[in-house]
Amino acid sequence: MPSESDPLVAHMTGDFPSRQNVSSSKPFKIVAFFIVIVILTNVGFALMPVTVIGPGTIGVVVTLGKVRAIESGVHFVPPFVSEVIKMSAKTQKLEETNSIPTKEGLAVSLDTVVLFHLDASKAADIYRNVGEDYKNLILEPEAASAIRGITAECDAKALYSNGRDLIQNNVKNELKQKLEERGIIIEDVLLKDITLPSELSKAIELKAKAEQDAVTMQFVLQKESQEAQRKKIEAQGIADFQDIVSSGISQELLQWKGVEATEKFANSPNTKIIIMGNGDRDLPVILSAADNQNEAGV
Repeated sequence: MPSESDPLVAHMTGDFPSRQNVSSSKPFKIVAFFIVIVILTNVGFALMPVTVIGPGTIGVVVTLGKVRAIESGVHFVPPFVSEVIKMSAKTQKLEETNSIPTKEGLAVSLDTVVLFHLDASKAADIYRNVGEDYKNLILEPEAASAIRGITAECDAKALYSNGRDLIQNNVKNELKQKLEERGIIIEDVLLKDITLPSELSKAIELKAKAEQDAVTMQFVLQKESQEAQRKKIEAQGIADFQDIVSSGISQELLQWKGVEATEKFANSPNTKIIIMGNGDRDLPVILSAADNQNEAGV
């Protein structure tokens, strides 16, 4: 017996699906189709045994408890049983502000920066032994300990003077010794802002000024000593010259020079002179005409 769903029965009874019902079901089918496509795509990606590690990144693959590191590039990993953890191998920065002691027992606020990066060859060991948060678990406490230990042996003045570079190098070397074997490469350690107690800052400024004044005074005294030595040498030179000249002048030389001078005056057409005998020590006495008139009027 024909059923009601038979097309012939439907044709005889006139019971056909309405066009409105058919048209309203089309959007639902389209949405359902796209949902199925998205689900299948995600499942496909999840099942793909491929992972991509970008530049400056180290991949750590954990497969059934075994840990290995993979470098940047495309890698095939077993699905479902593997997990890929991506860790940065680029330069990173640790910034810290610590209250540190000095050799004098003073508390100083010091801002420090530690530049570091992950050793790619030891990324698997770090993840296995420490995990992803190695920066806070290892680097931060080690850096704080090294800085406090080294500054405790230094004067406060060294933190803002030439000793600052030495402190930085000492902290850097200590961190390198402790951390590089564990897979953390220390690039540099920088001491930034230093805040001293106000009383200490004033005392240090006064001490620095006194030291500078002492250096200046020492320079002045040295200069004066050199000037006194110069004058002494100059006076000795003059005395030696006078001794040489005195020892070289004789009575006969003076008489001869007197004769030469008398001869020059006598031969001068513009000078009227009178030569009157000899003076002391047989030297001629030279008188001008004006001197002769003065003597006559006396």
